[in-house]
Amino acid sequence: MSLLPLLDSSLLGRAEKPAFEFDRAGASRLFLKFGDFEARSNRVAHALRARGLKRGDRLAFFLQNRPEVIDLWLAGVKLGLVIVPVNVLYRERELKHILADSSPTAVVTSRDMAGFLPTGATHWEVDELTADAAAKPAVRIAEPCGADTPLSLIYTSGTTGASKGAVLTQGNFAANGATLAAEWRFTGEDRYLATLPLFHVHGLANGIHCWLISGCHLRLTERFESAKAAEWFDDYRPTVFFGVPAMFVRLLELPPEQARAIGARLRLAVSGSAPLPAEVHEKFRQLYGSVILERYGMTETLMNVGNPYAGERRPGTVGLPLAHVAVKICDPAGAPVAEGTPGELWVKGPNVCSGYWQRPEATAAAWCDGWFRTGDIGVRAGDGYITLQGRRSDLIISGGFNIYPREIEELLLEQAGVREAAVIGAPDPVRGEVPVAYVAVDAAKFDEVATVAHLRTQLASFKQPRAFVRVEALPRTALGKVQKHLLPRP
Repeated sequence: MSLLPLLDSSLLGRAEKPAFEFDRAGASRLFLKFGDFEARSNRVAHALRARGLKRGDRLAFFLQNRPEVIDLWLAGVKLGLVIVPVNVLYRERELKHILADSSPTAVVTSRDMAGFLPTGATHWEVDELTADAAAKPAVRIAEPCGADTPLSLIYTSGTTGASKGAVLTQGNFAANGATLAAEWRFTGEDRYLATLPLFHVHGLANGIHCWLISGCHLRLTERFESAKAAEWFDDYRPTVFFGVPAMFVRLLELPPEQARAIGARLRLAVSGSAPLPAEVHEKFRQLYGSVILERYGMTETLMNVGNPYAGERRPGTVGLPLAHVAVKICDPAGAPVAEGTPGELWVKGPNVCSGYWQRPEATAAAWCDGWFRTGDIGVRAGDGYITLQGRRSDLIISGGFNIYPREIEELLLEQAGVREAAVIGAPDPVRGEVPVAYVAVDAAKFDEVATVAHLRTQLASFKQPRAFVRVEALPRTALGKVQKHLLPRP
């Protein structure tokens, strides 16, 4: 199916219902109804068409969270455009690559961010576009679109090299949104606090679409700020919150009484985009009385697997395949492995993108007989729960033994004084590779000798880190994913 009919349940069917609020710098809080977004996006669609955009054209946005991002997205859905969200933390090298690769007609950005764009990049300032749109008619214009109509070109995080653009269709977003809204039991009575960036599929494909499909209420913030989190939760009183592990770590700093009151109102806290340490999962449960639902997705596939809404949300796992997704775990030859045996996750479903933009070789390498090879290593338990063990590219082979870094990283995070941990393979003349641990620590609490002694009681000898490298912090993407290729080599 195309996406717009799903969203029309709110844009048209709940036109008079209060839908949205946003704090504007130097101005009063903005309140909008669902019908306001229908009218605003129609006007933007007219403004974009007047600027020459037509079905299939690419249009990028380089913006912090603001309601105009939603207007642009909905206008793109209606016009059949291909929207290119760009990470606001990217700078010259990354921006040059994405804009050269996607060749958008223009980049919609703000005045304060336009200076980061490469020289010569065509850009439209969002406030000028909004003013232009205000003079356009509010009547809907909509191109006929289907499930296969491309809607967005979203670039992978580029943790191992130049990022690739995943071509996601209207059907991909429709299947993903409908499944999540149903499985996570969204209703029109929910209140969703949205602090995730809208340039990422977590905040956009999951959050915005669950909101519009269900007709719940949404409060958008420009970004997540730990200093304001307590005020947001107390003032808005959300029932739903989506976050990344780093956000949940900061939420553990709230006073117990306040955390318990927030948790009593919070029916759903979802974590994704990076692995959630089991220790954080348990501490949040103890402090808030709310059990985080961890799930697993990718830019190329949107959501694949999730812990159940009703049922055990098992710490350290990403749960069970979602209703619309088939998952198998395979050896390097593509044969399914037995339960309890690590292998690569292969997925198939209407959520999987149509390929990589202008990368036929990469597309051919990632798909096999209709299955998408995720590159993620996981193991399935006897009851179906899946535990991720890291990227295929992260696998360390030491003396013929396979080492999955996440197993060591999880154990390190349980040790006193360890705030962050990452394990990579370092060249070794005898064993080929040996594991090396990078740790960010609280020096007063961390005892390396005691940590090494404990690891010897918990892990096989070939899994023992051969060195500990202390760093101030691990390099991460905007959504908290560790960029191991940027770690200094020992």
